[in-house]
Amino acid sequence: MLTRLLCVISFSIFLGACAVEAAPTAVPDSATPMPTATAVPPTPFRIIGYVTDAVIVELVPFEKLTHINYAFAIPNRDGTLKPMANGWKMDNLVRQAHEHDVKVLISVGGWGHDETFEVLAADPAARDQLVQALVALVEKHNLDGLDMDWEYPDPVTLSPDSAQNYVHLMQALGAEMRARDKLLTAAVVALGEYGAGIEPAVFDEVDFLNVMVYDRGGEGHHSSFEFAQESLAYWRGRGLPPEKMVLGVPFYGRPNYATYKQLVAADPAHAFTDEATWNGRTEFYNGIPTIQQKTRLALEQASGIMIWTLEQDTQDDTSLLQAIHQTVHRAP
Repeated sequence: MLTRLLCVISFSIFLGACAVEAAPTAVPDSATPMPTATAVPPTPFRIIGYVTDAVIVELVPFEKLTHINYAFAIPNRDGTLKPMANGWKMDNLVRQAHEHDVKVLISVGGWGHDETFEVLAADPAARDQLVQALVALVEKHNLDGLDMDWEYPDPVTLSPDSAQNYVHLMQALGAEMRARDKLLTAAVVALGEYGAGIEPAVFDEVDFLNVMVYDRGGEGHHSSFEFAQESLAYWRGRGLPPEKMVLGVPFYGRPNYATYKQLVAADPAHAFTDEATWNGRTEFYNGIPTIQQKTRLALEQASGIMIWTLEQDTQDDTSLLQAIHQTVHRAP
């Protein structure tokens, strides 16, 4: 009898707790209204840094990152992978990143490999070979997932089946990564005709997309704040959820591709502007104020910031990564 009475009391308390959460007591019109709680984002804000095999692992500021993408694993047309350069360095990076609760993904492809992807993705056997090769790579090196850098699936000029072949590849990779509780992401164009190569069916397969909002052609800034606004609006219009949208920013300039580190070494004042004279020409890049502004935009409209690349940053108070980290953690 006592046990039954305790069960009844416990059940009543449980129902009461649920009722409070589901239907809070209304505040009388005459009472001072309670402050409204700020909505909690579904996932922590992501700070994703790409590194290449030139990275000095000991200089990576892991405490300011959530993810690292190691670039690149290069595919062959038959779906096999070229030997990894400095694989030992990737293993060292993974070990140290995991000690800081930072996830490491292997980026696959990169600029200049689009024709290889077009050929292998159109062949079911080569496509399956690539999937299995990447699964083996992830497991061998204790990686946290894959970042697909087939940057320009091109159904307009290369192959009318390009976009659908990209979907098939991402669906196969998505199934394998989910089965292993691993991440699948991709780097995609900022906007424009190449965006048609990424069909909405891909959105369900990825954990998030890294939007490459840089290298815009024409004169002037290749990665302006306005370009970032346009890009996020484009992908939002395509149906990409904000929680799967990551804003990419450059740590280098154009047209000469001077690194931010080089520009600041030439003159520390360059850290606070977006233009500098470099080798006799005007170099356009993102200094600290613009990076802070873009970070605030990502906090409002996306789920993270992606960096190409960490090696191009400074290691002092002019660091762009530090500016991102401080903006995120000072946000209300």
